[in-house]
Amino acid sequence: MSNTDSQPLGKRRQASEARRRAILDAAFDIFIAEGFSAARLDDIAKRAGVAKGTLYLFSKDKEDLFEQVALDAVAPVLQRLSALAEQPDLPFATLLTGIFTLFEREVLQTKRREIMRLIVGEGARFPKIAEFYHREIVSRGLSLISTAAARAHGRGEIPSDALARYPQLLFGPMLVGVVWRALFEPYQHLDTSGLLAAHRDMLLGNAQTKANDQ
Repeated sequence: MSNTDSQPLGKRRQASEARRRAILDAAFDIFIAEGFSAARLDDIAKRAGVAKGTLYLFSKDKEDLFEQVALDAVAPVLQRLSALAEQPDLPFATLLTGIFTLFEREVLQTKRREIMRLIVGEGARFPKIAEFYHREIVSRGLSLISTAAARAHGRGEIPSDALARYPQLLFGPMLVGVVWRALFEPYQHLDTSGLLAAHRDMLLGNAQTKANDQ
């Protein structure tokens, strides 16, 4: 194929990707502002600067569009979590610090936290969305933590195998941070960094934490 033939195809692909990016960004903003239930495809199309019919070139319906938005927002964080957790020689204390730092910087301090808030707030009414988020995000994160925790327990880095059996323990304070920021922060400040550091100490045990901090 000659350059002349491939150039228009390349430009069409760029234009298509630009439209998709505009739609995802617009949908993200509308879902956060209105909630999933109240969000309207007409408003998303208008904000993205496209015809409503264009949305159906990229998604089947509103649920499918939300799933794409959620995955687009959270997948980069999950990839970084994977890169951390899959390092077999990384001390578990360092892994926990890295995970909590990643959560604070890339979720709690960004609009990504609103995706978690929407799932918590509306997932029960829209089980397909909850199932999608569990399958694509939650279960993968739990699997990574369970494997890393089992390895750490086998090396004597943590005193109990509870985290390997119940990896949800790791994410409890993160969920508290998201909910607190959304509901209670105007009335009482929560030091999320301190909360996560305290949780890290509890998971490691005080002696192990002090040894790793020296």
